[in-house]
Amino acid sequence: MGVLSEFFFFVLSLFSPVSVLGFVLFLLVVYFISSNPAENEPPGPRPLPVFGNLLQLNLRSLHTSLWELSKKYGSVLTVWMGPNKWVILVGYKTVKEALVTHAEVFGERASTALMRETSNGHGLIWSNGERWRDLRRFAITNLRDFGMGKKACEDKITEECGHLVDVLQNYNGKAFDTMQTLNYSVSNIICSLVYGSRFQYQDPQFTTMVDLVNKRIQLASTPPMLLFNMFPSLGRWIKNRQKLKKIFDFLKDQNRSLFKGLRETLNPQMCRGFVDAFMVKQKAVQESGVTDSVYNEENLLHSVLSLFAAGTETTSTTLRWGLLLMAKYPHIQDRVREEIFRVIGSRQVQTEDRRDMPFTDAVIHETQRFGNIAPMALPHKTSQDITFQGHFIKKGTQVWPLLTSVLYDESEWEKPHSFYPDHFLDKDGKFRKRDAFMPFSAGRRICLGEGLARMELFIFFVTLMQRFRFTAPPGVSEEELDLTPSNGLTLSPRPHQLCAVSLA
Repeated sequence: MGVLSEFFFFVLSLFSPVSVLGFVLFLLVVYFISSNPAENEPPGPRPLPVFGNLLQLNLRSLHTSLWELSKKYGSVLTVWMGPNKWVILVGYKTVKEALVTHAEVFGERASTALMRETSNGHGLIWSNGERWRDLRRFAITNLRDFGMGKKACEDKITEECGHLVDVLQNYNGKAFDTMQTLNYSVSNIICSLVYGSRFQYQDPQFTTMVDLVNKRIQLASTPPMLLFNMFPSLGRWIKNRQKLKKIFDFLKDQNRSLFKGLRETLNPQMCRGFVDAFMVKQKAVQESGVTDSVYNEENLLHSVLSLFAAGTETTSTTLRWGLLLMAKYPHIQDRVREEIFRVIGSRQVQTEDRRDMPFTDAVIHETQRFGNIAPMALPHKTSQDITFQGHFIKKGTQVWPLLTSVLYDESEWEKPHSFYPDHFLDKDGKFRKRDAFMPFSAGRRICLGEGLARMELFIFFVTLMQRFRFTAPPGVSEEELDLTPSNGLTLSPRPHQLCAVSLA
């Protein structure tokens, strides 16, 4: 309510008292004479004109508010975010039915005011139709060619683990913030696939780009930016919008500079990464005389920005949760380490070791489930009218799958609100898959980097557990380590420090 109060006072300050009084009376009249929605539309709380259901929502923890509303209105409900109608999907069965069973209908991407302003439908994430299909197909094919999910990529991750271990050893067991260190290490993997090479951790161009990507994600999910997405006309008064624009312009300029260098040294017979492959394809299309092609500079730029951000923030945040949880629950850390040394000893871990390490695998999966870093999938929209679970949803309706309600679904998980690795173990201690495990979403818009993320998480996590014991900093007990997330577009651990005590 604090955020909305600030917003209302801000709006009221723009008008005279007489105008405000007249406007309030108008809203009250419209509210009381407005008709109820059609019986077969998804139910939801009655909205106020203009402001919708904002008074019933906590914008600082939107996913929590929406889940609470679903307990009254059901697993398919309507919420009005200002003048914008959202349909919310809640629970494993509902989300799966929409995204998998009706993948074509729910597979379009809805855009927000911020994304229309910055990407305008370009790139891998915010495009639709043939543009999206061509770009996604091209990205998957070429990222695999450059090693994604293969032994070549495993070698890149192993090499990066070596650099990360060196950095952690330099702390000599003293407390440090895990955020930047893990961000730089993880980011280098996607950089090697996209640009064709890794960066030094001291490279100011690289570190600035990584830090700004995280800053951009934090700002994009603040209440003022949610309000901008609802009321774009207020954008000139929202400071965070201006900050985001500066960050986005800087990232675009930095990437254009990188593209220039890569283009000048391009060898079509020996592509180094995704950017090289895109440029080769771009040139071939231009030489064929095609003028309206998806292989243009805007799609290259926005695709790379999306890959860079997605390949950095989500995996590094999951690893941060993993290390924090190991420090919080040392008995689980001990079991992980016992399995590691029993199965692989001190040699470098390989992806194929996963099948012989069920408990470690279960801990990583439970970290992803419990960490719940993407509580709301990016917005979808319906490609046609559909009657879904008895409710009519019109073509073009914005739909939000509530992934937190899948990963914490009480009908699917024995202890949904606890960190419980046994969720992924059968009675014999063998790893078991769970259908309601959807941290990468599902259906047509499932994260294309899922395979890469799974490989990264396993190799990074095992390597770190093999080389270090992670503990709370001096003066802080295990019980005092806070597992309350920082709310936002992604749920990350709150700022904290850990100690990495070398086992060598």
